[in-house]
Amino acid sequence: MTLDLPRPARTTITDVARAAGVSVATVSKVINGRDGIAAATTDRVLKVVADLGYERSLVAASLRGNRTNVIGVLVAEFEPFALQLLAGMNDALSATRYDVLAYAGAVSAGSHQGWENRSLSRLGGTLIDGAILVTPTVTLPKASIPIVAIDPHSGARGAATVDTDNLDGARAATRHLIESGHTRIAHLRGRDDLESAALRERGYREALDDAGIPALPDLVVAGGYRAEESTRAAHDLLALPEPPTAVFAANDVSALEMMRVAAERGLSVPGDLSVVGFDDIPAATAHGLTTVRQPLGDMGRAAVDMMVRLLADDAAAENVRLPAELVVRSSTARL
Repeated sequence: MTLDLPRPARTTITDVARAAGVSVATVSKVINGRDGIAAATTDRVLKVVADLGYERSLVAASLRGNRTNVIGVLVAEFEPFALQLLAGMNDALSATRYDVLAYAGAVSAGSHQGWENRSLSRLGGTLIDGAILVTPTVTLPKASIPIVAIDPHSGARGAATVDTDNLDGARAATRHLIESGHTRIAHLRGRDDLESAALRERGYREALDDAGIPALPDLVVAGGYRAEESTRAAHDLLALPEPPTAVFAANDVSALEMMRVAAERGLSVPGDLSVVGFDDIPAATAHGLTTVRQPLGDMGRAAVDMMVRLLADDAAAENVRLPAELVVRSSTARL
């Protein structure tokens, strides 16, 4: 037997006014931070708000005042890269009046291309005052709210953007392997539609060229930034008649899969194969992966700082590029 219990009624602004012994208009002024209310009255209303658990409807607040004091963080999916960015944003937002709404826009079935436009159409101008987009797939049209893009697929073009120096980071990763005595250095490429992946491949090629080492076609294979796409590429590289002695992967997920496949084939990392990744997600530390650290927390904080200033009309759109840092761990060794 199941009990059909009544759902608790939602606390309304009228309930707050009645409990505090004031008018609905007074409660509205208090929760919207308007002047003209005595301090004692404000304290009494806020105590009742806390006791009753009253929350304004974001939609209603937007219709009344054109602001919700909420910044949306729109991601394709909640994967390690996005989660670390969110941690940095949360830290930065704690010092502001803004709340954060995290929204994954490409987790349902179907094409993920253009997910950010669908997300903006659902949230922009009603639930959120501004949007921070993580790795948007398309160049965004002008929107009704300010937008900051983190690591956009098309690169830093036109809009307010935050990214990492992918080119220099990839050079540093490849130079580390060259300076360790490796000359057969493979590259697990990232996705074809990402400017960041193209820059990482370019950095790899430039470092080899600077050292007088040819970039051999059979040593550059698509890893796609995902473990399942990197598996075949890793097997193909290690099955070559003369396999690489080192691999620079375009992200940590691909690098960790490279290490797993190597172990599956009876190879030692770094004894038989040195591996370097890119990003420095938490799993990189756990597996001793040498990698290029993107300052993801700092990137999240920079995006929030830019958004807050855009909302205050205190800044123009700009491009912020943060330095990458090589972090050497136990997955690389001298040849």
